[in-house]
Amino acid sequence: MKSWYLLYCKTRHEIRAQQNLALQQVDSYLPMITQQRTVRNKQKMVTAPLFPSYLFIYFDPQITSVSKIHNTRGANRIVGCREVMTPIDERIISALKRRVQDYVPEEVKPLGKGDKVKFVDGPFKDLEAIFDENNPDKRCHVLFNIMGQQKRILVELTNLQATSKNDPAT
Repeated sequence: MKSWYLLYCKTRHEIRAQQNLALQQVDSYLPMITQQRTVRNKQKMVTAPLFPSYLFIYFDPQITSVSKIHNTRGANRIVGCREVMTPIDERIISALKRRVQDYVPEEVKPLGKGDKVKFVDGPFKDLEAIFDENNPDKRCHVLFNIMGQQKRILVELTNLQATSKNDPAT
């Protein structure tokens, strides 16, 4: 009987495995999402697998041999494939398909000089500053008021969040 199984693929070979399985008439599902990533120091929207190195496959082990799946280009092994294979419940795959379909990525605008920012982590948590410039090593310079003087400090970019114009705290 056909069921869903989880296939572990070689690193960054999910699409190759999916294409080669399709040639063998094995159905598969590769959930993809669009997210913002830094590519060559620029922010870009990139489509990538939701679960890197994993692919859901739908087949009957009585008809299609497991060794044929394991020997598919791009594939590595079926997860949990020992003596008795454990199928994935159809409802989990259906729910996953609905959630991926309904997902709308939020585009994050890069910070610009003069933007107000708020620290979300670190020793300055919940304090505000003014963004000055990026550094290539995932850090940035901000202007920060310390004891009545404006100082330029280097901080981790991940510790900052842009404050919105209609935020009552600004």
